[in-house]
Parts: sequence; structure tokens; C-alpha cells
Amino acid sequence: MQTIINTKVTEFAVQAYHNDTFKQVTHNDLMGKWSVFFFYPADFTFVCPTELGDLADKYAELQKMGVEVYAVSTDTHFTHKAWHDTSDTIRRVKFPMLADPTGHLSRAFGVYDEKSGLAYRGTFLVNPEGLIKLAEINDNGIGRNADELVRKIQAAQYVAKNPSEVCPAKWTPGNKTLKPSLDLVGKI
Repeated sequence: MQTIINTKVTEFAVQAYHNDTFKQVTHNDLMGKWSVFFFYPADFTFVCPTELGDLADKYAELQKMGVEVYAVSTDTHFTHKAWHDTSDTIRRVKFPMLADPTGHLSRAFGVYDEKSGLAYRGTFLVNPEGLIKLAEINDNGIGRNADELVRKIQAAQYVAKNPSEVCPAKWTPGNKTLKPSLDLVGKI
């Protein structure tokens, strides 16, 4: 397996359901801002709404951090609208819900399951230049935590602004970072 960290997001154009409308989202929409791609298997399922609801609760905070969230499944944008209209949890989702019925985007991020035609639970952070800085893929029975995602984004943004520093385990804003140097080797 080859990593996708620090690779450029592939070109794409997909339909999305967002703010009671259908619209097209492309790779060009990512430029100049941080983006999260939040892949999930399918609408009208079980773990998926708990994750999207958790992420919806963090959306305002992420927006203040300059981050756009894109939820992605292999469902159509019509299915996204139907789910949004019928589920109290999904009704809280204010970020774009991308439709990937061909699996193009899911394959590009390495989360497409050819046997089921669904995406695994993949979380990817893309920087303003379109480079993937964080990649996490879970099996479909394992839900994610939006609090931890926010923390990782904060760390990625800090490192982007302070390239000579790194964030240790459990780092949160305001905590001490590390400056890699020969003096630190074997001292941590």
C-alpha cells in the first residue's frame, strides 16, 4: 500500500445536497481553505447518523477554524436529501453531503469497497493547497469521534503555521509543542 499523505487531491466533480439545494462541488472548491472529507458507507444506516450528528455539533467550531466539511457516501444527492428530510439527526447537518454513486471519489481516497459498492469510514484533512495532511480509515463497525478530529485539525493548522515545531500526543492549543533537534534525541 502506498500512502496518500502529502499527495494532491484528485480532480473531481460531484453533485451535493447542501442547504436545501443541489449543487456541484469540485476539487477547485477546496483551494484556499482547509477541508475535511468524511466518508461513510450509506444513508439510512445505523452508525452513520451518529457520526454525522456528532460532526454536525462541531460544524460551527470548524467553520470558525476555516474548515469546510464534506460528508461523502456512494448514495445519490437525491438520497441525501431524502435522508436529511426524514431524520432528525441528519436534519442538523449543515455541511455539504457529496454524492459518489460511481465510487470515483471513494476510490481516489482509497476507501471504496469493491464487494459492497460502499465506502469505508474514512476521514481526510486537506490543506488550503489541496494536499492531504491526515488520513484515517476505519472498518464500518467502528464509529469516529468529532472531538478528536477537531484536535487533529488544530494540530495540523498549528504545524502549518509553525513548520519548525511538532505537536506531541494529546496536544491541544496552548500546550507545549516540540522543536525537533539533536538535543531532544533520547530525551523524551
